[in-house]
Amino acid sequence: MPKRYANMHDALKTVFGHDDFRPGQEDVIDTILSGQNVLAVMPTGAGKSLCYQVPSLLLDGTTVVVSPLVALMDNQVAALRANGVAVSCIHSGQDRARNVEEWKRVSRGEADMLYLSPERLMTDRMLSAMAQIQPPLFVVDEAHCVSKWGPAFRPEYAQLSQLKSLFPNARVAAFTATADEGTRVDIAAQLFGGNGRMIVQGFDRPNLSLTVQPKVNRSAQLIDFMKGREGESGIVYALSRKNTEEHARALVAEGYTALPYHAGMPADVRFENQERFIAEDGIVMVATIAFGMGIDKPDIRFVYHVNLPSSLEAYYQEIGRAGRDGNPADTVLLYGLDDIRMRRQFITQEDSDQDHQLREHKRLDALLGYCEASTCRRQVLMAYFGETIPPCGSCDVCENPPDRIDATDAAIALFQAVQDTGERFGANHVIAVARGAETEKIRQFGHDQLPSHGTGERWGDGFFKSLVRQAIATGYLQVDMQRYGRLVVTDAGRKLVSGEGAFLMTEPKAPKPKRDRKRKVAPDLLDQADQELLAKLKGLRRDMARALGKPAFIIFSDATLIDMAQKRPLDRAQMLSVSGVGETKFERFGEAFLDAIN
Repeated sequence: MPKRYANMHDALKTVFGHDDFRPGQEDVIDTILSGQNVLAVMPTGAGKSLCYQVPSLLLDGTTVVVSPLVALMDNQVAALRANGVAVSCIHSGQDRARNVEEWKRVSRGEADMLYLSPERLMTDRMLSAMAQIQPPLFVVDEAHCVSKWGPAFRPEYAQLSQLKSLFPNARVAAFTATADEGTRVDIAAQLFGGNGRMIVQGFDRPNLSLTVQPKVNRSAQLIDFMKGREGESGIVYALSRKNTEEHARALVAEGYTALPYHAGMPADVRFENQERFIAEDGIVMVATIAFGMGIDKPDIRFVYHVNLPSSLEAYYQEIGRAGRDGNPADTVLLYGLDDIRMRRQFITQEDSDQDHQLREHKRLDALLGYCEASTCRRQVLMAYFGETIPPCGSCDVCENPPDRIDATDAAIALFQAVQDTGERFGANHVIAVARGAETEKIRQFGHDQLPSHGTGERWGDGFFKSLVRQAIATGYLQVDMQRYGRLVVTDAGRKLVSGEGAFLMTEPKAPKPKRDRKRKVAPDLLDQADQELLAKLKGLRRDMARALGKPAFIIFSDATLIDMAQKRPLDRAQMLSVSGVGETKFERFGEAFLDAIN
C-alpha cells in the first residue's frame, strides 16, 4: 500500500502522537531503513515496538512480525488499529474465516504489518504465500527464544533461521530485552549469519532499588513489605498456582486489593483481572510468570518475588516491569534452600540435552551469586550482562553493607557432616547432625554416632542455613538433583576440610528497613485538582475499554492521561499536543476526553 508519511518523525507524530523518540530508537530505525539486519537489545520500557512499527509505515510492502504469544499479538494489533495503522493478524485463537480474511487484506496490499506466530509462519503453505508478497522486513520479537544458549529457547523459533536464505532481499530485525553476550552472538548468527548490526542499549535501570532477603516466612515478609504501600500498584511473583492464590488471599485479608493470575484460571477471569490491574490504581497482581509480557502500565511501584526466578535474565525481565515511568520503584527477592532444590529439580526434569541442562545450572549459579553478593548488587547484575558501573548506593548491600566473617570452622563442621552421612541427605538433616540434634531420623541412621555429630553445636540453625546457601553460591557445595536434592561437597569444599584455605561468609543479620523512597507518582506530578481530573479520565477510559472489549491502555496510556490532566486541552489542536494522542486516536476518542476535561 502507498506510504503516507514523509519520514520517521512525521510517522511518529501523526500516528503515535509523540514529538520525540526515546534514546536509542532512532539508531535502530535508521539501521532498518538503510537495509541492514539488526539485533536490538533494549531494556523493558525502552519502546522497542516503535523501532519496527515506524519503519513498517515507511517501507513498501507488508512487514511480517513474529511474536510468541496470542495475547501479546492481540494487544499490539488492537493498539496499532486504535492508532489507525492497517495491520493484519493470523493465529490459532481466531476461526478460519477470520484468518482467511486477514490474509486477503495482506495479499491485496492493504496491510502495513502482519502478525504471526513462528509455528504459523514456518509452514510450507505460508512460506509459499510469503514468496508471492516478498515482505521487506521480518521482525522477530522476543528473539532470545531463538537461541539454544538462552534460558527460554523454543524449538519452533529455531526454524526462523531459514528466513534469510528464503528471502535474501528482506531485512531481519530481532528484538529482545534480555540476552547475555553468548546469547546475543548466537541470535545474530542464527537469524542473519552475523551479517548485520548489534545494538545493545544500557541494561541499567537506576530508578529500581534492588533487595534480596533470605526466606524466613514468605507470607509474613510480604505483608511486612506492603505496610505503607496502600494505593500502590505492584506485582508479586510466586512459583506455583497454589501459592499465587494463597498470597492473594493473605493480602486481601490485610485490606489490600489483590488479584491472582495464573494459567490454570478461566481465560475470561484472567482477562478481567489483567484489565483491572491496568486500568485501576492500587491493585496488586499476584501471579506466576504467565503474567507480565506486553503489559503497558508505567506506574508499577514494586515487583516482589516470593520465590527464586529461573535465571538472572528472567529476574531482570520481571523486575523490568516496575518503574517504567522513570520514577523510583522497589524490587525484592526472597529465596531459601527449598528454592534452590526446586530450581535444580526443574532443570533436571526438563526434556532437554545435557549441554542445555548444564547451561541452565550455570545460569542458576549466577543467580545464586547475585543473591549472596557482598558487594553492590547492581554491579553484579550489570556485570552479568557485560556492563561495568560504579556502586549504585541504592541497593540493599550499598545501604546496609554486610560484615564478612571467617566461618572456616563452621564450614568444616558442616562439610564433614555432609561427608560422614554419605552425601545422601539434604540441608536440614546435615545441619541437624552438625548441631548435635537428637532427632528420630538421626537415631534411625545412627548418625548420632558419627564423628561430626555435634561439632557445630556453637552455631544456630539460621546461621547454618545461610552458610549452606553461601557455600552453594560460591561452589563449595552442590545440590545433586539426580539424587533428590542431596548435598555434595565439591573439590573446593574437600580442600577446605583438609585444611587448605579459609571460608569467608556474609554474616547473617536482620535487614534494616530501607530508607523512605518517594514512590507515589501522581502526587509528585499533579496538584489535587489535576489528580481529581486524572481519576475522572481513567474512569472514562475504563468504561470505553469495557464497551469495546479491549484493554484500557489501547485507548490511552497512563502517561498520556497524566499529560492530558496537566495540559487540560480545550480543542483539537491542543489535544494533539498531548503526548500519545495521534490523529486517528483523536478522531476515535478525543471528543469524549475533551468533554470530560471541559
